[in-house]
Amino acid sequence: MTEDVRRSGADEEARGPGGIYNMFEVMLELSDKLKLLNYEEHFLRKYNVKPLSRHYFALVTNSGEQFYVFTALSAWLINVAGHQFDMPQEYDDPNATISNIIEELRKFGVGTDFPPSKLKTGSGEFVCFVLDRLADSALLSTEFTWDRPTYPQEEQEEEDVIMDEDEAELKLDKVEDDIIAGEESDEEGAEPFLDLGLSSNKSESEGLKHSEIMLSKTNADEWKLEVERVTPSLKVTVRTDNKDWRIHIDQMHQHKSGIEVSLHDAKKQLGKLHDEIQRTLEKILSREKYINNQLEHHVQEYRSAQDKLAHAKEKYKQGSGGVTEHSRTLADLTDELEKVKFEMEDRGSSMTDGAPLVKIKQTLNRLKTESIQMDIRIGVIEHVLMQARIKDKTLMHKDMNKGSENTEEDMSKKFISQLL
Repeated sequence: MTEDVRRSGADEEARGPGGIYNMFEVMLELSDKLKLLNYEEHFLRKYNVKPLSRHYFALVTNSGEQFYVFTALSAWLINVAGHQFDMPQEYDDPNATISNIIEELRKFGVGTDFPPSKLKTGSGEFVCFVLDRLADSALLSTEFTWDRPTYPQEEQEEEDVIMDEDEAELKLDKVEDDIIAGEESDEEGAEPFLDLGLSSNKSESEGLKHSEIMLSKTNADEWKLEVERVTPSLKVTVRTDNKDWRIHIDQMHQHKSGIEVSLHDAKKQLGKLHDEIQRTLEKILSREKYINNQLEHHVQEYRSAQDKLAHAKEKYKQGSGGVTEHSRTLADLTDELEKVKFEMEDRGSSMTDGAPLVKIKQTLNRLKTESIQMDIRIGVIEHVLMQARIKDKTLMHKDMNKGSENTEEDMSKKFISQLL
């Protein structure tokens, strides 16, 4: 996955079928970079964090824990890279923490053309991308350099001498050249390829051409011993290397043949399956046409029934509106009827009830008693007046006799004052 595709957040279809596995590769590289920074001692033990697996940030396991580890690891990498960054706490605002991490990432010259909300889960492609870039910055800050690889030396076997591929090819070519040169020298009459005689005889016989038949003076037992001694050195064994391109080609040919065989069988099976599916689809289409033809009149009836139902529903709505108005009118009439019934019951009860008559009789008796009392009072008053008049007459006679000059008016006033 290229950096542009990763930063732009392109969808999986644009990156191909293997795009979803790229973050696993990024996570593996991040694990190696963290080990180079010795994060086990400086981060895991210091902040009491569990060891991270090689797919920890690539898979969603526990969002809360992953987000905390992501922010803490980012803060540690930023501090290692030489920038001051406070370690995030549990109750910090996640949006503020993410924005601070992105700001520090931009200071390192890394483009962040993705939404910050992608980092809230604590896992995924963009989380791996951010941590990978911070790890690169931390490695650059620590001036980390790669040393040349040191390969272990392989021990030689007891009987066979293990040679590299290039050296084996060179020695085999040299042996072939020596054999060809020996054959040419035999044809020209030169000395043979191998001369197991004495060294002095060999030095004296160099450059001489023998015209007569050569007789070997070598002992047979010494020859056999020499053959047994030299035989292990003449054996050339080339150890198979899994990194050899020839083995890869052979494996590719084997896989190709296996794929062709499997593809041939799969094509046959898929062809059969395609034919069966085609026949099944044709049967389904024919059956569907038959069912449609058989049920056509039922469909027409169903449509007509739906039309009738819609018409009936319309009538029902109209009728229900009239029923509502009539029910309201009926309720008003019912209330009025209840009022009339209550009045009739009240009047009937009052007509049949004897309580008013009793009240009238009691009132009459009371009036009679009051009239009797009034009569008594009137009689008493008349008696008093009579006595007053008699008394006045006697007084009048006395006054007349005495020659008083009281007028009649004074007498009446006097009388009224006595009455009061």
